[in-house]
Amino acid sequence: MSPQVILLISALVIGVVGIIWKIAPGKSKLIILPGQSRFPIVSGYNLNRREFQFPRDFEGKLNFVIIAFQQTQQTAVNTWIPFVQQVEAAFPGFVYYELPTIYELPAISRTFINEGMRAGIPDQIARARTVTLYLEKNSFKNALEIGTENEIVVMLVDQEGLILWRTSGEFTTQKSSELLELLGDIQPGR
Repeated sequence: MSPQVILLISALVIGVVGIIWKIAPGKSKLIILPGQSRFPIVSGYNLNRREFQFPRDFEGKLNFVIIAFQQTQQTAVNTWIPFVQQVEAAFPGFVYYELPTIYELPAISRTFINEGMRAGIPDQIARARTVTLYLEKNSFKNALEIGTENEIVVMLVDQEGLILWRTSGEFTTQKSSELLELLGDIQPGR
């Protein structure tokens, strides 16, 4: 191979690594605080490449968190979205988030997954609200008392990380009624 070809290949590799470095989501932090019914301190990057640390960066007074563990669970996540969008419009201070939760991975793998999700989700609100967590899942699940990854878990969490309500699985009218009743108690008379 000629020196020019080697130089060209080296420049391409350095360029690709530089691009990946710029857009790679960082490793998630996980800090478990003592106390029951608290959301742990956890960080991740949304699909707009912005870093969040929860509960500090929860944007709502009340935050609806959808935690999914497997790509196949997106269908279950999607059953909640129309309802939480309506609730968000009706209740000032209510914000929803999707938290795909994945085991810790190398930077190149995190980039591949996040950029793949980003490409598949053109909606800007969905991109902003999808914050991927790459962490030690068992510790995260234990902190939230999640026993299985077989279903999605949804929670209502306040700005300080206090878990006010939770359920698992797809949307149902019974689950939505429970949540609306709680919201009415928290924000009487809106």
